[in-house]
Amino acid sequence: MSVKYIFVTGGVLSSLGKGITSSSIATLLQHSGYSVSILKIDPYINVDPGTMSPLEHGEVFVTCDGAETDLDIGHYERFLNKNFYKTNNFTTGQIYMSVIENERKGKYLGKTIQIVPHIVDEIKSRIKLAGSESDFLVVELGGTVGDIEGMPYLEAMRQMKHELGSKQVISIHVTLIPLVRAAGELKTKPTQHSVQELRRIGISPQILVARCERGLDKELKCKLAMSCDVDDDSVIVAEDTESIYKCPLNFLEEGILTPIARFLELGELKPKMDNWDMLVKKIIAPKSQITIGFVGKYLSLKESYKSLIESLIHAGANTDTRVNIKWIDSEELAENLSLLHDVDSILIPGGFGERGIAGKLEAIKYARIHNIPMLGICLGMQLALIEFARNVLGIKEANSTEFDPHTTEPVVYLIEDFIDTQGNKQLRTHISPMGGTMRLGEYECHIKKDTKLFKAYGGTSLIRERHRHRYEANPCYRTLFEDKGMIISGESDGLIESIELKNHPWFVAVQFHPEFTSRLQNPNPIILDFVKHTLAHKKA
Repeated sequence: MSVKYIFVTGGVLSSLGKGITSSSIATLLQHSGYSVSILKIDPYINVDPGTMSPLEHGEVFVTCDGAETDLDIGHYERFLNKNFYKTNNFTTGQIYMSVIENERKGKYLGKTIQIVPHIVDEIKSRIKLAGSESDFLVVELGGTVGDIEGMPYLEAMRQMKHELGSKQVISIHVTLIPLVRAAGELKTKPTQHSVQELRRIGISPQILVARCERGLDKELKCKLAMSCDVDDDSVIVAEDTESIYKCPLNFLEEGILTPIARFLELGELKPKMDNWDMLVKKIIAPKSQITIGFVGKYLSLKESYKSLIESLIHAGANTDTRVNIKWIDSEELAENLSLLHDVDSILIPGGFGERGIAGKLEAIKYARIHNIPMLGICLGMQLALIEFARNVLGIKEANSTEFDPHTTEPVVYLIEDFIDTQGNKQLRTHISPMGGTMRLGEYECHIKKDTKLFKAYGGTSLIRERHRHRYEANPCYRTLFEDKGMIISGESDGLIESIELKNHPWFVAVQFHPEFTSRLQNPNPIILDFVKHTLAHKKA
């Protein structure tokens, strides 16, 4: 069949959950037997979020083909249990850059370049490319209706509806129904104005997803349907819920597939959600629970660690365990190790910069000495090497050139230094807009047999995981590490990919980001193993 497009817009204010709504709809369609893709459009002028602060934008999600994308792409992969690519996320910056490059090459035959048709045509071509191999493409437009940045995208939506017809293109509007506590009433007026703004530019949404703190009664639903000119069964309530993974089940119960099937002429849709339902129940009411000490430096905005948080939830669901996270600011930890006394394991996530490093090093030392399960990721692995070098090997000057460019003991150094000293010109790298070389995307990792990493990945010796970093472990120190009980358990093109401690119950650190490949129905093996050993440690 021809590709069918479902556009998801947001009204009243941002952060209403358009990404979760899009993921939930796509999940229901996928479990109904269709092939589904999703596209996130970001109206900001940045080319991508790679140079944006985590405090400004949240996590940068890295796809397998090395694209630095919006964190919603992570939601799409986690819900649909499939990989997405750079074609599944584009920004205003990319659109304008492409059009200007084409103009410089003379591809527009000397015509005056305008928003309509040139910018809008570029948007439409990218939308069609993203859905070219699927039955459905769910398109999430970032921002809020009324934003000046979003106008060209809304025009592209309008044109696609006009060109392809109402049986191939529908619009779903996610909007807020605020609760005025003083009056005890839910108010529909903001939604009415938001829909009026859409209709003013030629778009009439067929379905409303109403975000609210409590459910809407039948009378209020009918009022919304009448005032916004949608069918009575096309007002879908999206209440706050215990887990984002319950949203597809809630939408199914609300009957969202009925109007979707009617407008797109699909016949009756019967998604098979039994396994999904079982996992959600284990998230909400698990048999066991553990507490992981999450030693981070961006704790004021936990969206910076979104994929890692979700990966712990996935592992918990698949072990029937509630994973409680104790957020520990690494800057405070340096002076107060008692913050670690009540945790069952320690997690050292990735990050950039010198701030908070002392506290992370103390946490790693604490886990090593007290035989507490520890998982280090990216920067976490680099710091595990530095801690071991200083306190076990006795190399007091051991450091990373990220923190001290002039260190005499560069246990961790820039990837350019590795390429220069090892002569490995085949190593795939990416030159970032800031001018630095980065290792981005999916790479092979060869695992040493009879290691914790080997067992966690089910006895396989070759895996593929994703990276986002500029600094690498210096292989010149490898023999020193191995002589004192550190195991190099994974390698890639001569680079150290993972380490373990021989005489420790479970101390593993990896250079890659396992959280990027974790999904609810398919948790990442090393994170799953970390949670299992945390649970065993607590029981012991």
